[in-house]
Amino acid sequence: MEGMENLPAITQSSARILCCRCGTVIEPNPANMCVACLRTEVDITEGIPKQATLHFCRGCERYLQPPNEWVHAVLESRELLTLCLKKLRGLQKVKLIDASFVWTESHSKRIRVKLTVQAEVHGSAGPLVLQQVFIVEFIVNHQMCDDCHRTEAKDYWRASVQVRQKSINKKTFYYLEQLILKHKAHEQTLGITPIHEGLDFYFANEAAARKMVDFLVAVLPCRYQHSKKLISHDIHSNIYNYKFTYSVEVVPVSKDSVVCLSKKLTHQLGGINPVALVYKTTNSLHLIDVSSGQIAEVNATVFWRYPFNSICNPKQLTEYIVMDIEPINFKDRKVFPGQGAISNKHVIADVWLIKASELGINDNTIHARTHLGHILKPGDSALGYAVADSNINDSHFEKLNQDDVPDIILVKKFYGRDRAARRKSRMWKLKHLAEDVVSMSGTENNDYNEFLEELEEDPEMRQNINIFRDTSRQIPVDSKDIDPSMPQISLEEMLEDLVIDDTEMNEVYD
Repeated sequence: MEGMENLPAITQSSARILCCRCGTVIEPNPANMCVACLRTEVDITEGIPKQATLHFCRGCERYLQPPNEWVHAVLESRELLTLCLKKLRGLQKVKLIDASFVWTESHSKRIRVKLTVQAEVHGSAGPLVLQQVFIVEFIVNHQMCDDCHRTEAKDYWRASVQVRQKSINKKTFYYLEQLILKHKAHEQTLGITPIHEGLDFYFANEAAARKMVDFLVAVLPCRYQHSKKLISHDIHSNIYNYKFTYSVEVVPVSKDSVVCLSKKLTHQLGGINPVALVYKTTNSLHLIDVSSGQIAEVNATVFWRYPFNSICNPKQLTEYIVMDIEPINFKDRKVFPGQGAISNKHVIADVWLIKASELGINDNTIHARTHLGHILKPGDSALGYAVADSNINDSHFEKLNQDDVPDIILVKKFYGRDRAARRKSRMWKLKHLAEDVVSMSGTENNDYNEFLEELEEDPEMRQNINIFRDTSRQIPVDSKDIDPSMPQISLEEMLEDLVIDDTEMNEVYD
């Protein structure tokens, strides 16, 4: 009876077979192999190529991303790894667990990528997940991209941006050059050519040119016009080939200029004095009335609707000596209903001046009202315009009552008379877009040297510019001719509020 009770247990046990490779007792499966033998026999990477080709352009250092896009990718970067994985067919059949680069020489034409993949196969106990590690080798082949090919064929640009400003000095373009470098707006340019009254930028397509125009409109008050020229036309496929040109005109008014506004514009700006000083330039012109401290902003749209010109430009600045100065209380200023905003950064003051060329010869002081009461004191030097003694040919200025026109308009404090000593003691420098632009910014160029001096004196302007250490000048030269009251700008202070790219930190003062 006991033997008969055990019979059902024997009949319910499942049948087992031997592994066809090693002879281990296993449960039946379609492969008739155990798990260990299945790992050695089944290759889950069979449909994935172990070699592939990458196309690299030596001219612009970009890789080809099929079908016809060229992308920038640094060695062992995430972008390059993504590009390599896109070149492999069959990865969609397996699950990618990990991917990393295997180190090779930087000058090698081989890029090796280590991949870890998983796939599901039939095992002895049902579906089995296998994991496998393998290396794919990419061969780098050189191929010239279309942009570099057009450059070599001297037919390299499809769009150009022509920037012009009808002004006497070029300081606006020096400032624009540094803004372009800081924001890297020139990365897609194929060439930059400085010409009379401006710069020309060349691009491979219209989209890049349009991006540059949008940048210029965002940083300077300007307007632009668009035109295109037909180069070729394929009548069979109806394809047109154009060259596009953007003509950008910057307003012909620069910083530290005196302007005369029209009557309509003065009413629109809150009744500001028609004779105003441009104390700052961004994407708008910032005006100030030196007698009342009233400020206003004129954007490009308003300027071209009510155009005005400079009646005094920085080439006409005259040096004055401050004999006495007396701040004016706010209650004593002229206030009227509907008046525009008043500046809180400037202090209005009465000042008595003598021309520096007449010091010791003429004892008659000239009275003026200035907005620089917070930085001037008796004995200081200041630069200004003798408006009363100037021959001004302007239609808006001729309509004014001459009793309301100030005799002298002070622009800024003057630090030191020896500019050569200031140049020698300058331990910093600026980068330039191209060699041609460097020649336009030579050491003998007075406009460029005045631009550098403005950077030393204006911390708000310095925040928009990247400044680098000049390794050729280690020891500053002291000069008695430099005003000791001038704020001594160290390179650390000038770099304090600036954001420098990590790739350029080796050139920046530590």
